[in-house]
Amino acid sequence: MLIAALPTGPLAANCYVPAAAPNGECVVVDPGQDAAEPVAKALAEHRLTPVAVLLTHGHFDHVWSAAEIADAHGVPVYVHAADRALFTEPAAGVDAAFAAHLEALLGPGPYREPARVVEVSDGEVLSLAGAEYTVAHTPGHTPGSVVYTTRGGDGVPVMFAGDLVFAGSIGRTDFPGGDPAAMARSLTAAVLGAADDTRVLPGHGPATTVGRERATNPYLRDIAG
Repeated sequence: MLIAALPTGPLAANCYVPAAAPNGECVVVDPGQDAAEPVAKALAEHRLTPVAVLLTHGHFDHVWSAAEIADAHGVPVYVHAADRALFTEPAAGVDAAFAAHLEALLGPGPYREPARVVEVSDGEVLSLAGAEYTVAHTPGHTPGSVVYTTRGGDGVPVMFAGDLVFAGSIGRTDFPGGDPAAMARSLTAAVLGAADDTRVLPGHGPATTVGRERATNPYLRDIAG
């Protein structure tokens, strides 16, 4: 499986372009700020055609280029219903201090939804670009956070984790809509409940595995008891 990893924007949010192989279809995961140009370069380099945009949650640093990319290619954007409002109200997903700086980062509104939005639900399996992506609803960082899990060409699970878990850390829960108890439940089910060899591609920072995080991530050790 080909997966192009593209850190983008001032917050270095990871955008991913997974495909079964070059010269075929792909999806685009979490195209945030300044993602349009690197995504276009990845598509050209690997001769890929996007069929969908998948969003792990609605924070602006993960969704900002979703409408631009999806509408340019005439494809839908998949997002959980609980985070859909953040397309047009990005300030609702951050604290007041951060919200005061959003216009400087994003430019003046109004902000818009993509032309085609598909709402995903827990347990749903999306058949896209020659692969199956299983949706798990993982609230805690935001109410509509999800992870998408597929299988690489070697059969090993690959989790697009958004801001649920990082190498050595977890997503913050102090923004509006954050919920520490929900985060603990989501981490228990989606991360601690996954196989150790599951490859974790987080929303920020380097890739990791469930086994590595189970053994070394202090936040997961606290949850596991």
